Amino acid sequence: MIVIAIIIGCALGALVGINAPMISYTYSTYLAIAIIAALDSVFGGISSVIKKNFDLKIFITGFFGNAILSILLTILGEKLNVDIYLAAIVVFVSRMFTNLAIIRRYYVDKWLNYIKEKNKEKENIKENIIKNKEKENTKENIIKDNEEQQT
Repeated sequence: MIVIAIIIGCALGALVGINAPMISYTYSTYLAIAIIAALDSVFGGISSVIKKNFDLKIFITGFFGNAILSILLTILGEKLNVDIYLAAIVVFVSRMFTNLAIIRRYYVDKWLNYIKEKNKEKENIKENIIKNKEKENTKENIIKDNEEQQT
């Protein structure tokens, strides 16, 4: 299912990329900063879901608010002939890495706990096998002792 979705997404991306007009150089800065701001909001949303304090209103307002604010900072920077958008990029990218670290830690811990549980299950199975063998050996010894006593 996921593979089909990836293939469809790649095909749609290729078709849109071929047929869509190129973004001019003057707007590429605005688009880049808006995409970075949106990605920051997405990673923040995933991180808040992991922390179990996600709120859709905060996510949507942050998503559009960050994108609009970053575009406005870029426009202001161009009017002042100062690259203010670089400060926004630094802030958004640092937040993205922080949120990505939270997400990574969560899934690594989840994976390690899964491995520990599997190892415990294997150990329990081995212990049960050993106990069953000991019980069988004990029963056999009792039967042998009974037979020896009868003879």
